[in-house]
Amino acid sequence: MLMTIDIGNTNISIGLYQGDVLGPRWRVSTDHNRMPDEYGLQIDGLLKHENLTPDDISGICLASVVPPLNGIFLQACRKYLNQDPLVVDAGTKTGVRILYETPRSVGADRIVDAAAVQTLYGGPACVVDFGTGTTFDAISRDGDYLGGAIAPGIGIAAEALFRRAAKLPRVDLSTPPSVIGQNTPHSMQSGLIYGYVGLVEGMVTRFRAELGPEMKVIATGGLTEIIARETQMIDIVAPWLTLDGLRIIWDMNQ
Repeated sequence: MLMTIDIGNTNISIGLYQGDVLGPRWRVSTDHNRMPDEYGLQIDGLLKHENLTPDDISGICLASVVPPLNGIFLQACRKYLNQDPLVVDAGTKTGVRILYETPRSVGADRIVDAAAVQTLYGGPACVVDFGTGTTFDAISRDGDYLGGAIAPGIGIAAEALFRRAAKLPRVDLSTPPSVIGQNTPHSMQSGLIYGYVGLVEGMVTRFRAELGPEMKVIATGGLTEIIARETQMIDIVAPWLTLDGLRIIWDMNQ
């Protein structure tokens, strides 16, 4: 089995592939203070929950946008899985041309998503990733990474309201009963959920004006399904797109 690991600022996604089929997958919290042994034991526990052992893992492909955790995971993988992961960086074969002014500044997850879209769906496409930031990535008809846009993530926005406004509570990121909230939590949920729906619809419209009317919209990330339920602008919901991209890149580099 191939283990894929996507290290984000808020969550770490882990998935196991048998061939090109994604099997068990998990999202766990990113903790900058956790030691290699702690992450190693966590991964070992996830495998045991599926009646698997480190011997079942034949390879590991990893992408990270949290540089301080790269070494931590390398140590954890070596000690607990007896593997050196393939770490996707600027020198890794991905099949994606990066047409960005500073290619090395593009987050590894965004390039991995582009590789997945190029192989699975084709371009032109806009990838909307609902993570710590809400990112919009443009993929050309030929599968080139063109660039994109970055906005604060919905979780960041919710936390900022709670921390910076004395009378506003912390709320769950769920759809309220109506757009017009009749109490403060519902009003906040309306602004967060429907406000981000409006952000997505507006940005997709602008991306389509530049990429063409045939542009596909692929949504990924942990909060994808909440937003996708509220708009017709998203064509494909692929919450584990980055893991699919890691699997594709692994195959390219064997």
